[in-house]
Amino acid sequence: MVIGSGLRYYREYLVTSIHRRAREAGLRLVLLNNLKPTWQSEYFDEIVLADVFDPAVMIAEARKVAEQKQIVGLMCWDEPLVLTAGELAAEFGVPGLGLAGVHGCRDKHRTRDLLTAAGLPQPGYAMTSDPAVAREAAVGIGFPVVVKPRALGASIGVVLARDESEFDAAFAVALAASEVDQGVYGAQAIVEGYADGPEISVDGAVHKGEYLPMFLARKESGEHPYFEEIGHVVDAADPLLADQSLVCTLARAHRALGIEDGITHSEMRLTADGPVVIEINGRVGGDLIPLLGKIATGIDSGDVLFDVATGQRPDIAPSKRSVAGIRFGLPAADCVVRSVTVPSVAEGLVTASPMVDPGTTLRLPPGGYLARHSFVVCEADDVPTCRRRLLDTSAMVEVDAQPIGPPEADAAFEMPAGLLDTDA
Repeated sequence: MVIGSGLRYYREYLVTSIHRRAREAGLRLVLLNNLKPTWQSEYFDEIVLADVFDPAVMIAEARKVAEQKQIVGLMCWDEPLVLTAGELAAEFGVPGLGLAGVHGCRDKHRTRDLLTAAGLPQPGYAMTSDPAVAREAAVGIGFPVVVKPRALGASIGVVLARDESEFDAAFAVALAASEVDQGVYGAQAIVEGYADGPEISVDGAVHKGEYLPMFLARKESGEHPYFEEIGHVVDAADPLLADQSLVCTLARAHRALGIEDGITHSEMRLTADGPVVIEINGRVGGDLIPLLGKIATGIDSGDVLFDVATGQRPDIAPSKRSVAGIRFGLPAADCVVRSVTVPSVAEGLVTASPMVDPGTTLRLPPGGYLARHSFVVCEADDVPTCRRRLLDTSAMVEVDAQPIGPPEADAAFEMPAGLLDTDA
């Protein structure tokens, strides 16, 4: 059972591998999804239409399937659905993050509590929905601080406050974003000390509690105070993969959260005092990072996900050594997109795609997030060449857009276009 297919350009490569493995194993694939199928029909034997973003509906529909079929594995890679999907895996008795693991990943405050209790380096932190309490906590922690929603992803609502004069506005942005989450962890924000240093992410498999790192991405973010993700680069020969301090920290963190089986996407900062875990997501990486990993290392996250979901220890040995990267195109200012044209030929180009339809409104933080109109993916033999190719190819993207004014002061926060499965 797969819960939520995700957007085609973000997840079809995973579904392709999972479909192949299911056929080889003689298994049928059932998808629970919120929209009528288009591209998904090629890969799934049965598609159940349901509002999977309503936990009660998801649970009811999944149970109906389980009454008719023996569920041998359950997969989910859409962040808003991970918590309920993990609870269903536990109910069905199939491999999954485990109840402790899925709550430890999804609830960023619980993550901090558990990692701190395990003796892992963590910034000072506090959780609240009260601006006065939050301000007092920030002063106690010491500036600069980061303010973030308790349970959102993709850096939505994450803001840096360099001093007390910036704090109230930062907290208001984070709290407003947190209220979009209608689940048990919504409408609360976390204030935490800023961990200064380069940011990386590591995608790894977990089999019966054993942590198996697969590949590492170096992240490029936009200008502070926001943390808009602009791109990532995966190097199969990244020396950090052999850094025992980093790998040991990740393994300890996964044990502390109680993660049993699955794939995780861990975000870390490389501080002067050593690696610090920022968060661990109970799913494969977003932003096409698993595709970059496959291009650079040969490790197929779809294969790995099928293995761990069906109780098998995955083979994570790399089969190639290359460098792959992605860069997202963002507008210079808020706009309505008329058209996006991406290059079909460029040095090292693997793939490129528009990410919005004509008429889409894109807003930069704090009025909006993930204001991406396109992406390019390039490959090279080394990191500098890959980064150069990404910049050169990104410059070839053509965007026709109409500038617009700022949103109304009392406008409600809306989830970004393309974040959830709105593929039509």
